[in-house]
Amino acid sequence: MIFVAMDDTDNINTRGTGRLSRNVAEVLGKKYPIKGIVRHQLLVHPDVPYTSHNSCAVIHIDINVNQKGEFEVYKDNKNLLKEIFEETKKEMLDDFIEGSDPGLAVASDTQVTASLIAFGKDTKEKIVTQCQARSLSKNLGILLEGLGGTEDGIIGAMAGIGLSSTYNDGRYISVGKIRELFGDQSVRTLLKSGIDEVVSIYGESVKKESIVKVGENKSVKPCPINNEVVLLVENIRGELIALKRK
Repeated sequence: MIFVAMDDTDNINTRGTGRLSRNVAEVLGKKYPIKGIVRHQLLVHPDVPYTSHNSCAVIHIDINVNQKGEFEVYKDNKNLLKEIFEETKKEMLDDFIEGSDPGLAVASDTQVTASLIAFGKDTKEKIVTQCQARSLSKNLGILLEGLGGTEDGIIGAMAGIGLSSTYNDGRYISVGKIRELFGDQSVRTLLKSGIDEVVSIYGESVKKESIVKVGENKSVKPCPINNEVVLLVENIRGELIALKRK
């Protein structure tokens, strides 16, 4: 898997990191197999600059990369990660918004270590620094760059790779065809849209003909659990309500 992580720290009057990541994924998807995009919630604290929710987004590109960083299918392409980085960087700079502090990081799962996962988890619980992010990037050989403003976005970008690599954090903002489905849906339809499993948080069985209440003009927000796309639901007075995990 290749992770393309971005934290745009945009301003309150413009599109957010999620929208930016979907735009970038649309472009990258013309060349690479996109599995989905995962949103990760970071620390919300008065000393941490953020727009509304302090989250980052990570595009998952379903490509296996060996230890030398070579794309297994295209052995001659030794610069795949750099290529993806530069293509993403161009899209982000073309969509740059004054007042934002974007950061971008690109890595394969072979570059992820326990230290990077720990860094990602730390950003959910305490204040971390650009220096820490840059040191990790240098030591692990991960492509990282601030693309404007204070460059604080590099913190969320590095954190995003660490968190996404666990396949047990955040929620999908795009996967399969979930963004094409709005409002209440049957479990059967959801399972056909790219969701692997619909699970009750209380362990109750969920029948395929059951209807999941989502809300008008809203789409479900499944989450990664053990590398599966899982929609959590809660049975409230006989109705299955779709849940949204931070």
